[in-house]
Amino acid sequence: MDDARWLAAVMHSAFFLLVLGSAVRYLTRHESTLWVIGLTAALVVAYGVSIKIRKLLWLVLALWVVLVLLAPSFAWSAIPLFVTGLRTLPTRPALALVAVVTALVVVSQNRLADGFDPNLTIVPIAIAVVTAAVILFLRRQAERLKESERRAGVLAERHRVSREIHDALAQGLSSQAMLLQAADQAWDRPELAREHVKAAQRIGAGNLSEARRLVQDLAPADLADATLEEALDAVAARQAGLPVEVRVDGVPRALPERVQSTLVRIAQGALANALEHADAGRAVLTLTYLDDQVVLDVADDGRGFTEAEPRNDRGHGLPAMRVRATQLGGRLTVESAPGQGTVISAAIPVEDAP
Repeated sequence: MDDARWLAAVMHSAFFLLVLGSAVRYLTRHESTLWVIGLTAALVVAYGVSIKIRKLLWLVLALWVVLVLLAPSFAWSAIPLFVTGLRTLPTRPALALVAVVTALVVVSQNRLADGFDPNLTIVPIAIAVVTAAVILFLRRQAERLKESERRAGVLAERHRVSREIHDALAQGLSSQAMLLQAADQAWDRPELAREHVKAAQRIGAGNLSEARRLVQDLAPADLADATLEEALDAVAARQAGLPVEVRVDGVPRALPERVQSTLVRIAQGALANALEHADAGRAVLTLTYLDDQVVLDVADDGRGFTEAEPRNDRGHGLPAMRVRATQLGGRLTVESAPGQGTVISAAIPVEDAP
């Protein structure tokens, strides 16, 4: 049982106990009347129904007001009543309810005392003010926390979508741009230029398909009706100007869809970095199936970089790849040195992956 339900159960139980105690006190000290007995029964039934139908809370309040006017002994059963009102009603109606209930409690207690009693006047008001302040404060804190969580969720979703778009489209657009540049340089050789343009058209069609898939479900288009190995082959084949070899070690087996999507996105991001930022002449994708994890290594022979070197020139890819791996309980490591290329390795646990 969560905290809200636990508090509601306590408030409901307290109301019924206080009504029972008030009824016993009234019957032992006064002559019983059918009006009081009937109103007490109606109050209990109405309150029980109002637990499910909150609109009946005002009927409960009306019955309680009439009952208190006839039998002031029932005044203290108001405490759970206005706590419930403060928890369930909007702020202004809740404060109006508290004011009415508190005023009736003060009047009824002074009637029982056969005269004005400062304590019986001040104490109910103090209890009402403190209770209302605490509950409204907690309500506002809960609303602020909910809004903060909503904003954090929106921000996380924006980051996720930006990673998907970067990994899905940046690679294709870079290859397309390079092919069109090559076609422009080879314009005096029509056949070669035409080949470059056709290749750019194929990549553009693939990007269009990927964009549509992103709009639909943010899953890689290469995985549609294809195995992980076939999807990695398709990613490698789109690298214009960068020969990519795909290797598979171990016994291939079925992987969760999210793991497959993550590995394809990491491959896209790593090859995009190798093509755009590393000036690589060759790359190798190696997919390794182990007993408890699957490992994707992307190695290139580019210019490399050092740990102290600013990463801004390597784009959005590395942070996105690292986030993707850690979201599945895995890890991403990067080994690189100037002039010695780069190896990006993503290890994803296959049994514990969510």
